[in-house]
Amino acid sequence: MSHRVGIVVPTLGTRKEYLLECLRSIREAGNADASAHVVIVAPESFDCSELISQGLVHGTVCDPGEGLAGAINAGFTSMPESVEYINWLGDDDLLAAKSLDFTYSFLDKNPDSLMSFGACDYIDASGEVVWTNRSGSFAVKLLRFGPDLIPQPGSLFRRSAFWQVGGLDTSYKWAFDFDLFIKISKIGGVSYLSKTLASFRWHPESLSVEFRKMSVAEASRVRVSHLPTFLKPISFVWEHPVRLATLIAGNRLTKVGKKKAK
Repeated sequence: MSHRVGIVVPTLGTRKEYLLECLRSIREAGNADASAHVVIVAPESFDCSELISQGLVHGTVCDPGEGLAGAINAGFTSMPESVEYINWLGDDDLLAAKSLDFTYSFLDKNPDSLMSFGACDYIDASGEVVWTNRSGSFAVKLLRFGPDLIPQPGSLFRRSAFWQVGGLDTSYKWAFDFDLFIKISKIGGVSYLSKTLASFRWHPESLSVEFRKMSVAEASRVRVSHLPTFLKPISFVWEHPVRLATLIAGNRLTKVGKKKAK
């Protein structure tokens, strides 16, 4: 069967229960044309044979050792030519039921849109919803001067647009998705869909939580890099408050999650 949708799942293979939940959610997210070709990018030692036999994965790629962005790029490179729409999903995150049907159908009917995204639930380690990101279309306008409010899980973008902007920049450890969104928004439409499309697991092991300060600083570098040259020297005027507000929001979310876990 040829697939027009492709999902890459980068993993170290250390969270098998979460990984199984993740892969099953991808299967439940799309039927017929929106059924995804799923590729796992993992260390050479990871045995994926059982996942392939269960029909949860179509193939594996050995992690090239170029960071998370490099692993995801390698996964997309391995996709068959039939794949037109792509995204990646963390091995502890989830797609909502029928979400790929929804995003695939939208992009198929709206050729001027290069990428779509929707609302995203933030869940704790046990799967309880802590908060829901419903940033809306305003998040696109905010990209170059404010925090990245576009949820990456559940988004879907055209493979052609992804490679047109050069794929993920491997010089970034955390904010490569932010950089990608800005680049895509410069060449075409980015559309918000009023529907919850995914769940992002917010827990201490998540990279964006554990290394919050470093990821916020890197996001600042991304924003400044995309500014017109004449604005870069004065970017500190708004960058400091944006970074501070982002850190405060993340800390508050963590506190809410801890209270619900008690």
